[in-house]
Amino acid sequence: MVTGCVRAGVRSARDVLAFAAVVFLSITDGWAQDAHHGGKSAAARPAGLGSSAAFAPDDALWLAGVDRNKRLFVLTSRDDGHRWSGPRTIDTAQDEVAADGDSRPKIAFGPNGQVAIAYTNPFDKPYTGRIRLLRSVDGGRSFAPPVTVHGDRQIVTHRFESIAFDRKGRLHVVWIDKRDAEEARRRAPAAAAKSAYAGAAVYRAVSEDGGLSFGPDTKLADHSCECCRIALVADADGALVALWRHVFAPNIRDHAFARFGALNVAPVAPVRATFDDWAIDACPHHGPGLAAAAAGGYHAVWFGERAGQPAVRYSRLGSDGRPVGATQVLPDEQAEHADVLSAGARVVIAWRSFDGKTTRLRAWVSEDDGRHFMLRELASDTGDNDHPRLASDGARILAVWRTTKDVHVINVAP
Repeated sequence: MVTGCVRAGVRSARDVLAFAAVVFLSITDGWAQDAHHGGKSAAARPAGLGSSAAFAPDDALWLAGVDRNKRLFVLTSRDDGHRWSGPRTIDTAQDEVAADGDSRPKIAFGPNGQVAIAYTNPFDKPYTGRIRLLRSVDGGRSFAPPVTVHGDRQIVTHRFESIAFDRKGRLHVVWIDKRDAEEARRRAPAAAAKSAYAGAAVYRAVSEDGGLSFGPDTKLADHSCECCRIALVADADGALVALWRHVFAPNIRDHAFARFGALNVAPVAPVRATFDDWAIDACPHHGPGLAAAAAGGYHAVWFGERAGQPAVRYSRLGSDGRPVGATQVLPDEQAEHADVLSAGARVVIAWRSFDGKTTRLRAWVSEDDGRHFMLRELASDTGDNDHPRLASDGARILAVWRTTKDVHVINVAP
């Protein structure tokens, strides 16, 4: 137990409007999150702070990340971060685990004690890797050795995975994949090889046994952006939907939405969900967030540039993924890497904001399904820090924010 290191309460009563629990952890020594390390060897790549948090079925809060020795670890807490058990190192069979920016370990809980932890294992060739998965059938007390999720074993991009169990208990893994781009470049004349295929692709694999085995790799869409996380949530029927940054012709980096079809059935073509019309020949490393709306449809947040104005924006999407109503800009010009989560009519959007010296954790909170929001200041830090993540037990919504020394756990709307 690390209870001797716990500091209960808030970092600043003046700045934090919600309850906060902060725990000092030496394992969180890391570095700034947004650099791209695909070109460095495993020994040269520093450990990152990228982590994920989720509630287990027994209401324990889990955090999965990488420590300063580059080992995958998990922490668990039964009192919203006042006290943590662990850290407990999980054996990855000597895999390096990506843990920076939008590439981080992911954790999901299924039925009958199933727990899945997915991560990208980067290769030495720049921007390449494979998606690996650890599975447990005893509530996380033990994990089987990691397996590779996808059937394609080329040394190409398989990265930025997202995972979720659907209502039927099937485990879905979705990732960014460049096998088709590489094939298009091989087939194109040398002069046109660079422009033969825009972006990457979104692929999915499904396991019906909690990660013991996976079905075939299924392509959801061509021409996704290359380095942004994929938002993945359940719809009203318990099926899964995804939102990702996409490359719309000729080179517009907006977002696409798709609902997963039945297994082994060709997916329905994705629809365009945002209309910033941001023309940029690069990946912003800045993925979207998506949450179910109580009245139907979804809450979406994303970063983009519209008419020369960069900003994080919020909009409602209909059940088909198309925008509904006005798009709003978050009330913070420095907002970045926002996450969104809902619990009934309560909606929380959390983000970080850097003024050149201090990073602030802020949130927009709605109690009426997104019709009105209130701005809240949650925490601040002057060191390196991760993107904020949101977790819910079905009623409350907690913000989990990892810095070089602390893990902040904040009940955003107590």
